[in-house]
Amino acid sequence: MYVHQRQGSLEVICGPMFSGKSEELIRRIKRAIIARQRVQVFKPALDDRYDASAIASHSQGRHDAIPVKDSEELRRHLDPDAEVVALDEVQFLDEGILPVIDALADRGVRVIAAGLDQDSNGEPFGIMPVILAKAEYITKLQAICMVCGAAAGRTQRLVHSGGQVLVGAAEAYEARCRHCHEVPHTTDGKLFEGE
Repeated sequence: MYVHQRQGSLEVICGPMFSGKSEELIRRIKRAIIARQRVQVFKPALDDRYDASAIASHSQGRHDAIPVKDSEELRRHLDPDAEVVALDEVQFLDEGILPVIDALADRGVRVIAAGLDQDSNGEPFGIMPVILAKAEYITKLQAICMVCGAAAGRTQRLVHSGGQVLVGAAEAYEARCRHCHEVPHTTDGKLFEGE
């Protein structure tokens, strides 16, 4: 899809849950390995849904990854000879990952980051707005709305619990389009009086 030379870059794969972000990340990792590039893969330790030490897609795709609790731990594990660094569920990482990503890309590393661009309230998720703004390449994937079958760009939380972060899969979330997505405890969405 992209022509990669010896210059660094940041690619972002984003979208709602069940849109194939991890699957696309795994595909790009495999292609880099086929190209005989030195690849290093990381994931937040927080995300242990399918495998504590692998990126795993909902469709059972897998690739080994180093689980890290924060950007400092990731920094300690970095291979100075890595040509490609892949990050899954990047929205769960702290702001300290931003200078790490910049330094890697500036050094000539191809950085591929996958994550949710919106939380279950339809709001920008964590550090993703900054990562998206800094990216050279963005792939925004869509899922299928579980209510009406339209293209889905949002994640609907089915389990009511506090906080922005609730690690889960089909038992806690489903994909929804803008019109079927429901946000609890919000205003009625009217812009003008009398609507």
